[in-house]
Amino acid sequence: MKNVYILLILLIGASASAQIINVPSSEDNDPRLSSLPYYSYGKGLGLTSPDSLFQFNIRFRMQNRVTYLDAEDEKPSYDGQIRRLRLRFDGFIGSPKLLYAIQLSFAPGDVGELEDGGNINIIRDAVIFYRPNDHWDISFGQTKLPGNRQRVNSSGALQLTDRTINNARFTIDRDFGFQVHHSNEDSERFSYDLKAALSTGEGRNVTGRSDDGVAVTAKAELFPLGAFTRDGSYFEGDLVRETKPKLMLSGGYHQNNQALRTQGTLGDFLFQPRTMRSVFVDAMFKYNGWSAMSAYLSRTTSKNAITYNDDLTDFNFVQTGSGFDYQLGYLFPTNYEIIGRFSTQKAGDDIIEFVPDAKQYSLGVTKYIWEHTFKLQAEVTLDELNYFDGNKRNNWYVRFQVEIGI
Repeated sequence: MKNVYILLILLIGASASAQIINVPSSEDNDPRLSSLPYYSYGKGLGLTSPDSLFQFNIRFRMQNRVTYLDAEDEKPSYDGQIRRLRLRFDGFIGSPKLLYAIQLSFAPGDVGELEDGGNINIIRDAVIFYRPNDHWDISFGQTKLPGNRQRVNSSGALQLTDRTINNARFTIDRDFGFQVHHSNEDSERFSYDLKAALSTGEGRNVTGRSDDGVAVTAKAELFPLGAFTRDGSYFEGDLVRETKPKLMLSGGYHQNNQALRTQGTLGDFLFQPRTMRSVFVDAMFKYNGWSAMSAYLSRTTSKNAITYNDDLTDFNFVQTGSGFDYQLGYLFPTNYEIIGRFSTQKAGDDIIEFVPDAKQYSLGVTKYIWEHTFKLQAEVTLDELNYFDGNKRNNWYVRFQVEIGI
């Protein structure tokens, strides 16, 4: 009979979202109930040990897309793929002040091709956090550096199906090292976040190619009108329909000493190391369904960006240059959103013979079924490429994407 009673408690509690489902009655003295974990539903599925010394939360997300591509001088084509398929685990061990986060990726576009001597890029995040209070976070491990806003935001929290051409070329990404974040946010008054990182500068999952340089990153985020509702600076679009105007202004600097890759923490390997400096400035505004974003990104290097092999028969180069992004969207009460984006990109002087200047125009429609965790997206994008020799090329694509996750 007691087993039936336990089963009834579990079934009744499971019907209530975001509730603990096996809390025993104060009148029940069955010792087996106190040994069961607590389950919760919110951002994923969570389990907490009865003594509250361990918490485990699991989430997944998936992006399925189909794209029609029409590149100038090439035959039009269709591309269907699982763009992203990820699992995330997080929680705490021993104390809520000691947290962990693990994220694994399985889609081909995330993992990439396995090269001789290379590593399988399944691990995206593997990091430990110490949070002594609500204002400080100290972390050690592999995770995103505090870079430009669109990169820091999850790819599942975008208004359009992908990030900008400038993010693709000039962003800083995941790296292994230490980070310290100080947060002082309040929704009703001026707020700020300060972030710093000391990392290897090699990027994620790189072994056997260490150098004598490290990367240093610093960033400041200001909220003149108070912090966004529900951490709204970490997702695009005004899904909460801010009742008061909210603004974020941020700026950061990243120096990667003796970097070995064309984009510092990303890209192909160079023939000689280069010290790279990146600057990123962001602005985000939201109010009553309207959202606007703007960004500036740049990368420079202390020496000539081009590197050569020993016999001068091959070369590679640092992706230097700069670019601006502008994005505007409006969310209708029906949870349909119209989004427009315009980007400009200029290649660095050292590599202008090999890399075209570019402009990108995007127009998209998104239907939010369950905010960013379940949405349908349609997008059309045009790329204008201007080459050093005066040639021009126009490429465009139409894409449909479904994002789903917990």
